[in-house]
Order: sequence, then C-alpha cells, then structure tokens
Amino acid sequence: MNQDVMLVERARQGEKAAFRELVERYKKRIYYLSLDLTGNHHDAEDLSQEVFIKAYRSLKDFRGDAKFSSWLYRIAVNTCISQSRKKSYTAMKLQENFEQEASERQSPDEGSFGQNPEKSAEAGLIQQHIEAALLQLTPRERSIFVLRHYHDLPFKQIAGTLKITLGAVKSMHFRAVRRLQKELAFYRQEFGLEVSNE
Repeated sequence: MNQDVMLVERARQGEKAAFRELVERYKKRIYYLSLDLTGNHHDAEDLSQEVFIKAYRSLKDFRGDAKFSSWLYRIAVNTCISQSRKKSYTAMKLQENFEQEASERQSPDEGSFGQNPEKSAEAGLIQQHIEAALLQLTPRERSIFVLRHYHDLPFKQIAGTLKITLGAVKSMHFRAVRRLQKELAFYRQEFGLEVSNE
C-alpha cells in the first residue's frame, strides 16, 4: 500500500492531519493545473480550493485503482468544465513560449516590447489571437491539451484520469491541435504546433 493510499485511509477514519498532508503534497500541482485551465490566478485559487473540498467529501469514492494525483486531476478538470463562467481560458505556456522566442529573435538595438510601441501592439494582437483560438476548443479538448502539453501526461494516463477511452483522448487531442493550427495558421511556424498521437 503506497503512502497516498495510507493517508487516504487515515483521513477516512477522521484523521484531519492525514488529509492536510495530502493537500500539502498536491496543492502546487493542482494550483498549476487550475491556472492552466482557467488562465488567471484568482480563478485558479478558487478552483484549487473547490477541488480539495470535493476530494475531502468524496474520499469514500477513491478506490485506489488509479493514482491519487490522477483522481485529483479528474476532479479539477470536471469542476472546471462544469463551471458556467464566461471567461476565456488562456494558453499561458504558449504565450510564454512566444514571448521568449520573440525576445531571443530581437536584436540588441531594437529595445524591449515595452519600449517599442509597434512591437508592443503586435504582441498584444498575437495574444488576442491565441485567446480567441483557445475559445474555439471545447472544455474537454482544452483539458486534454493542457494535461498533455503543460503537464506532460501521456495519453494513457489522461484517458485514465478523465475516464474516457485512449482513442477518444487521441481523437480530441488531434482535433484540438488541428483547430489551433487553423486558428493560428499565420503563426504556425513560430509555435511549431504539430499533431502527434504518439
């Protein structure tokens, strides 16, 4: 029996310290997953808190046939999908990658985006395009994209986490990347968005 399962058993028996230890172990992972799914700090904090409240209330449902982390990821994704907020989800990593690549290509005498109004406007336009492209994805496609590309989960683990077939995960991932490629066709070379179902 691994340590997570032992902690779950102790928490089920009413030992609050055991659940606090589980929260300490996973709070950063769940926060960063929540941030990737929601796109902002405030919503990520709210979602993380809700995930652990739901996890505590549902400890009796954790059977141990999957990793505790996968179980928490499933709660986070499902909670995010079920939220009715009309806020756009942003691709934090894609933006960071673009900004890093753009700064690396920039010659020393060009100055920073902040000092160059034309480049600053261009960066803002690109960010708007990324956000608009992500809005074209369904919440489930976005979740799969985030788990795959921001959290490096293999497709098999994503399938187990979301309780859907491996084929469905690969199909939705393919559709998500294709849709992003179409929406961001002008920037495709810079982002290097390639479809891979390996």
